[in-house]
This record gives sequence, C-alpha cells and structure tokens, in this order.
Amino acid sequence: MQTLIQETDEVLVRLYEEGNDAAFDTLLDRYQKTLYGYILTLVCDTDKADDIFQDTFFKAIHYIRSHRYVDSGKFQAWLMRIAHNLIADTHRRQAPIVEVKDDKERQRILEGNNTMAVGSVEDEFHNAQTYSDLTQMIARLPEPQQEVVRMRIYENRSFKEIADLTRCSINTALGRMRYAVLNLRRMAAQKDLTVVEYD
Repeated sequence: MQTLIQETDEVLVRLYEEGNDAAFDTLLDRYQKTLYGYILTLVCDTDKADDIFQDTFFKAIHYIRSHRYVDSGKFQAWLMRIAHNLIADTHRRQAPIVEVKDDKERQRILEGNNTMAVGSVEDEFHNAQTYSDLTQMIARLPEPQQEVVRMRIYENRSFKEIADLTRCSINTALGRMRYAVLNLRRMAAQKDLTVVEYD
C-alpha cells in the first residue's frame, strides 16, 4: 500500500482496471474528503450527500472496470464532474438544491458533517418512533450486511476502517452497505415505515 500511495492517479486507475482493488482504495483515500466536502457544500444535506458520494464512486468503478475511463491526467476533476452530474440529476428529480450564501453557515455545515455524520439519521428515527423497528430490521439482514451497518451507523466508522476491520476491499464494504439499505427499504415498505436513505 505504501508504494501505491506514491503512484499517480493515472497509474492507480490503470492498476485498478487490471484488477488491483488496493489501487482504488488508495484513490478513495486520496479524494474522499475533498469530494464529500464539495458535494455537501452543494446539497447541504448529509443524507443526500452520502448517497451522491457513494453513487459517484460506484459510477467511477463501473467506468474504470468497463474500460471507459479516458486518461486525461485529471482524475479528480473527472470525479467532481460525475458528482456534479449526479447532483444535477437529483435536482431535476427532487427538491431544488439549497444554496448556502453565508460563508459562516457553509463552514459550520462542513465542520459539523465532514465525516458523513449519522446523528441526524438517528434523530429522524427517534422522532418517528421507528428506532426499535430499525433495530429489528437490521437484525434480519445477512450477517455481513449487519456488520457494515453497525460499524457505519452506530460506530460512525469510515468505509476504509470498515474494510480494514472486516478484511475486505472498500468496494465490498460499499456494496454490502448498498444492499443493506436496499433490504431495509424493502422491509420498511412492507411495514409501511419511512426509512431515511443512508448509504
């Protein structure tokens, strides 16, 4: 991993394209804070930011693995463009993006939420009195999904930490979280509950 940290983005992309998952983990470590901060500044909503952040990397993975990434020497700009397009898509489908014009307010949002905080998610469940239902639904998930959800929501761990602790790649940790959220939404729909989106 130490040698990968010293590689350029383009070398890491090529290595990942050839099947080296650690190369993509290095790219994720390199850009996750900047990318998440950019997304959060535009959408000002941690739930939407988490979803768009994850979708950005899913799209990046898809493009690279299907050999559709064009090496331009601007990997970070490419990631930002993917995120920007996803934000625009979200804007078209849902409520308008809130623009924060006050620099102090923007800084407060970024400082309070720069690690994909989940406090607001838990507050939402408490307020809706569905926290116990959520706990029961999580218990019905397959064990690998339960493990990722618990580490992410209750321990507030990064996907990198989760990957390290569960001895899997970041891609696998992200995938397990994605399937867990889909399963929770399906269970919530059967119970006629509203599940806050948290990917």
